[in-house]
Amino acid sequence: MTVENPSQEQIFNYLKEAKRIAVVGLSAKEERTSYKIAKLLQEHGYEIIPVNPILAGQEILGEKVYEKLQDVPGHIDIVDIFRRSEFLPEVAADFIETDAKVFWAQLGLESEEAAKILKKAGKNDIIMNRCIKIELAEMSK
Repeated sequence: MTVENPSQEQIFNYLKEAKRIAVVGLSAKEERTSYKIAKLLQEHGYEIIPVNPILAGQEILGEKVYEKLQDVPGHIDIVDIFRRSEFLPEVAADFIETDAKVFWAQLGLESEEAAKILKKAGKNDIIMNRCIKIELAEMSK
């Protein structure tokens, strides 16, 4: 299964243009990758929006946690996903109900079904199996 990602230049453009990044599956546990990357995103000046139904209403990294993407007020530039690949179609279905621009599944996560759902809805800004932290480091070189 291979989903074709945008060019490296386009990925950098997404990161340069983005201001608000929703982090789906963000954990409140500091040792988790999702937490570490969300903290790094904040340090790079992005506003993060935690999305985790189990922790909805609480705060992670000083930000209110939302139950689902559709509950997030305002525009979302990138949706950074930390859910297993089998959940990506479900996240894609939520994504198309928002005005979010970029669907970004973290390293190791990929779903052709999710890509089909997104493309059918006219959402073509899709990145899968890439780490936003690595891309930020590459962009800074």
